[in-house]
Amino acid sequence: MSEPVIHVSDLTRRFGATTALAAVTLALPRGAVYGLVGANGAGKTTLIKHILGLLRAETGSVRVFGLDPVADPVGVLSRIGYLSEENDLPGWMRVDELLRYSRAFYPAWDDGYAAQLRQAFALDPTAKIASLSKGQKARAGLLIALAHRPELLVLDEPSSGLDPIVRRDILGAVIRTIADEGRTVLFSSHLLGEVEQVADHVTMINQGRIVLSASLAALRESHRVDGRVPSLDEIFVAHVGTSARSAPDP
Repeated sequence: MSEPVIHVSDLTRRFGATTALAAVTLALPRGAVYGLVGANGAGKTTLIKHILGLLRAETGSVRVFGLDPVADPVGVLSRIGYLSEENDLPGWMRVDELLRYSRAFYPAWDDGYAAQLRQAFALDPTAKIASLSKGQKARAGLLIALAHRPELLVLDEPSSGLDPIVRRDILGAVIRTIADEGRTVLFSSHLLGEVEQVADHVTMINQGRIVLSASLAALRESHRVDGRVPSLDEIFVAHVGTSARSAPDP
């Protein structure tokens, strides 16, 4: 069996008296869409920051493509596409300047694919980033994340606050196309209905601990009651006691 794209082993992270991650262990093989679900503050972003090498493991280990993302950030990040809810892009740049700037960081950048995505996302190359709507900025961020055809695409709450059309762009054809090409997607969200539409495998996290981790089909089947298959949100409530969408921030 090939080595997992992401392998997290017994990872614990504390911020003062707060335990953000508690002995998290997770292995994600190549070529599927993995949904990381939990309420705001559950530990999703902290886990993703470790995967990206932005945080160093206090105890346990993190390997991406078999590499330590803290010790070898170039070797890891050059193979990852990343989009977060914040999606901070330089507002003073035009769209075409952003593409030229970004391509310098990725040896595998595909100019033709970038142009194709720009047209598909209806982004004016001469438009200033600062003048774009939130949905257009999300499309621009997704374009940057995809144009170098990453082996791993990491989406951290990418659709929060976006309109349904932009969500469809992110969660529909783009994600499935990446996975169908043998690449891997890690998609974090508290919107469980959206994860349910696209994920092959779901990991539930609550208060820094993994509650469940299994294929979506297995989760549905194991929670079937009198022939009825519950929604992912209902399964989450059964294990956590509240909806991921409605749970308050810590």
